[in-house]
Amino acid sequence: MEERTFSRSQQHASVIGLGTWQLGADWGDVDDKEALKVLETAAETGVTFFDTADVYGDGRSEQTIAAFLSGRPDLHVMVATKMGRRVEQIPENYVLDNFRAWNDRSRRNLGVDRIDLVQLHCPPSPVYSSDEVFDALDTLVAEERIAAYGVSVETCAEALTAIARPGVASVQIILNPFRMKPLYEVLPAAREAGVGIIARVPLASGLLSGKYTKDTVFPENDHRTYNRHGESFDQGETFSGVDYATGVEAAAEFSALAPEGFTPAQLALRWIVQQPGVTTVIPGARSPEQARANASAAALPELSAETLDAIRELYERRIKEQVEARW
Repeated sequence: MEERTFSRSQQHASVIGLGTWQLGADWGDVDDKEALKVLETAAETGVTFFDTADVYGDGRSEQTIAAFLSGRPDLHVMVATKMGRRVEQIPENYVLDNFRAWNDRSRRNLGVDRIDLVQLHCPPSPVYSSDEVFDALDTLVAEERIAAYGVSVETCAEALTAIARPGVASVQIILNPFRMKPLYEVLPAAREAGVGIIARVPLASGLLSGKYTKDTVFPENDHRTYNRHGESFDQGETFSGVDYATGVEAAAEFSALAPEGFTPAQLALRWIVQQPGVTTVIPGARSPEQARANASAAALPELSAETLDAIRELYERRIKEQVEARW
């Protein structure tokens, strides 16, 4: 699979990575054996970038990755985790002592002395403007606790503030055919600065797979049930912030745009891969079959100008008004 470079840190990642939120929690139940099979399948198909966080299953996702990699010393996988969501979300909690404590925990979970990439996990907006925060992150690098650091953001404004920080290696942001705003300013700024872009929520929480209807019922412990209106965390993390009924209707139109040989999910992933400035995209997978299908999107033909235009027209007609002003 094609690999792309985080220019500031000179690290490499497969253009399609693996998001592992679902291997920890909040997407229904995935047992340990199935989780390990997902990781194994992803690696077999050329995925060299795993994204996790210390709060995914209270460390379960990190521990599952460690269990998989401990038996595969031949694999060279870049592992990125996140920190910051274990405490009340106030800027005062983003300090070096907490960073060290969170980092110690993640290093134990992952079974490593130094983590490849640590990202602030969608912190309060003022954090991005704090010199002390980024000085503390530089200290973690100097102490060889982490190789590089980045940020995971909710808004384009936060992304642009972070990109201006010289030590930021990556910005993780929601980007998919139902969330196009990052294309206008964030991706060009990241390319200019040499900052990697990690595209998350690429299938709009599964909407863009085309598998759901207005009658689909998700488990109670699935964020697609309990966070539809932002009850537990930012609403944009669930269905990209799109109203579910609107999303289902728009997803049916999106599915009809898939060229021969593409599933709707592969169409969404291929669309992201083609956006200039994207380093890697991190779809989740709850089964080996999903992991294999996601990875195979990297080898599909480039989308035609006609298909790209049709996707943009759908976004502007059905989705833009709901999401663009908010994020």
